[in-house]
Amino acid sequence: MSFEGFTRYMDSSECLLFNNNALVKGCRCLEIDCWDGSQNEPVVYHGYTFTSKLLFKTVIRAIHKYAFITSDYPVVLSLENHCSPSQQEVMADSLQSTFGDALLSDMLDDFPDKLPSPEALKFKILVRNKKIGTLRETRERRGSDKHGQVEECEEEEEAEQEEEENEAKGPEPSDAFQDNLEKEAESKRAVGIPLFKKKKLKIAMALSDLVIYTKAEKFRSFHHSRLYQQFNESNSIGESQARKLSKLRANEFILHTTKFITRIYPKATRTDSSNFNPQEFWNVGCQMVALNFQTPGLPMDLQNGKFLDNGGSGYILKPHFLRDSKTKFNPNKALMDRNPIILMIRLISGIQLPPSYHSSSNKADTLVIVEILGVPNDQMKQQSRVIKKNAFSPRWNETFTFTIQVPELALIRFVVENQGLIAGNEFLGQYTLPVLCMNKGYRRVPLFSKMGESLEPASLFIYVWYVR
Repeated sequence: MSFEGFTRYMDSSECLLFNNNALVKGCRCLEIDCWDGSQNEPVVYHGYTFTSKLLFKTVIRAIHKYAFITSDYPVVLSLENHCSPSQQEVMADSLQSTFGDALLSDMLDDFPDKLPSPEALKFKILVRNKKIGTLRETRERRGSDKHGQVEECEEEEEAEQEEEENEAKGPEPSDAFQDNLEKEAESKRAVGIPLFKKKKLKIAMALSDLVIYTKAEKFRSFHHSRLYQQFNESNSIGESQARKLSKLRANEFILHTTKFITRIYPKATRTDSSNFNPQEFWNVGCQMVALNFQTPGLPMDLQNGKFLDNGGSGYILKPHFLRDSKTKFNPNKALMDRNPIILMIRLISGIQLPPSYHSSSNKADTLVIVEILGVPNDQMKQQSRVIKKNAFSPRWNETFTFTIQVPELALIRFVVENQGLIAGNEFLGQYTLPVLCMNKGYRRVPLFSKMGESLEPASLFIYVWYVR
């Protein structure tokens, strides 16, 4: 979840809106934008904007209260840390005093050189931030007084704005051109020529030592990661750069995500808290795709639908071909060696569909769109005919057939609309779920509002069949 969404939820009365719509919905990664506050109390707000400032300790207490209500699996706190070392120490104290033993502050004995599974980290809070030194050095410092201990590290400044400008200029470079760029970059590094402006960061050792398996590390290139990146280092990549890499270097991207946790964040120009489509980044195995939970629409529908799997726990196991270190999978290419699923959906009827806002009676001109979202070759949609002036019990009895090459990554979305000839169709309700979570036979499809609220008893009645 991105910070803009977090702050708006936290501004609400007693944080109830935040808790109901994020952690209680199964969100397992929160971005927290931290800045120096008055009286040596760090605050949380979206920098350089007019969002309200909240005390860091208040935010942490709210997370502690609601972190594990819906899911037992670990919560990652990704700190956007703009604080001075002295206030970083205050943050470290707040994290330790609030979470206690739930805060992971040392590597697990069984996982000294590899990432533990979510199962091994149940009921744990993980801090994602810059880190000084190794995990073994962190263990050696356990119990020592770290007050006043500060280390410096260098960080390359973000190039996301430049990437967005380049994206707007024209077509993307070819694979060969991209290879040459990467080789040129490595050559420059070898002779000490700086590629980006570097800035020095001061890190309080007390906060650094709370970072275990989620060390934040600047992404440079896939080649650099293969040579130098450590197992506990994770990358954040802006959506513009990640989109280019997912198109030009998809297989390399997947090989990268088989080894390292990768987080995708929105570009800076999304000042309206809009969301990108997360599907393209799930297709290459990205584990953390940051969305603004307060912004309704297709991206959040996909997010909520994707994580219906595994009991809404906030964690799902990626398909084997996104975990295999020798995978040849490329979501952008035709897959000749796979057995597709032939999915047949018979849309039978609707039950008490939501009324149109443009009609005082329940007489909307209803239609249903059935859409498949997954790898590019699987994306398709089909539409029913319009049933005039009947949203209470419309009957369609239409059959839609889809051929899905990669069902492991496919979501199916049912959207109910009221036909509008002048202003366009009006959204009435939707439901999204993984294709492989559907059972055969007669099924009831519940409907949810644009804000993700249940519209019970509104639903669709369908018959599902598929062969492989």
